[in-house]
This record gives sequence, structure tokens and C-alpha cells, in this order.
Amino acid sequence: MNNKTVEYYLSLPYSIELIPDEDGYWFARMPLLEGCMTNGESREDALTMLDDAFRGWIETALEQGIPIPEPKPVEL
Repeated sequence: MNNKTVEYYLSLPYSIELIPDEDGYWFARMPLLEGCMTNGESREDALTMLDDAFRGWIETALEQGIPIPEPKPVEL
């Protein structure tokens, strides 16, 4: 059983992809978390929306017992 909390996962350094589109919107996603994505009217809006999507993704995964991948430490 997973005893890790939402706050634990929110504190991890997940990679984010931000991609501008030709309409002026921004697409944002966390590649490690399948389906954790959103878009916004600006870069800042997309990042804010991604924070909400991230929290919701983690809460749902914990409630449903879905395995949550964790980012690997970066070796320097």
C-alpha cells in the first residue's frame, strides 16, 4: 500500500513541457504522468492550469490505487 501523500508527490521535481501554438495558446504537460496536460492563454496561465491538473491527477491516482511514477534523480 502506498503511504505517500499528495503533498509528497507535489514536492517532487517532475519535468514540464511547455509548447506555444500558432493561435497564441500554450500547451503544458508532465510527460511522466500520462494524461496530465492542459493549455492556457499565456505561458503563466498554462503553468497555473498545469498545477491544478497535477494535483487532480495525483489525487485521483491515489484514490484509485493507480501507480504513480516518480522522477529519477538527475546525475551530474
